[in-house]
Amino acid sequence: MKYKVHRFDLQMTTDQDKLELFLNSLEGEIIAIIPNVAPFPVTLHARVDFLLIVEKLNS
Repeated sequence: MKYKVHRFDLQMTTDQDKLELFLNSLEGEIIAIIPNVAPFPVTLHARVDFLLIVEKLNS
């Protein structure tokens, strides 16, 4: 089995359609989606800067 890790940069409020197109374009099986959660210093919130998407490739 081979795996590929994709980095997908996004803004959570505006990139839903872009993420959907990217996920549907993958040929393998999606094993995990891991968000990178970063603190937002101005307010006491956090935001997601990018996603790591682990794809299991068909051999």
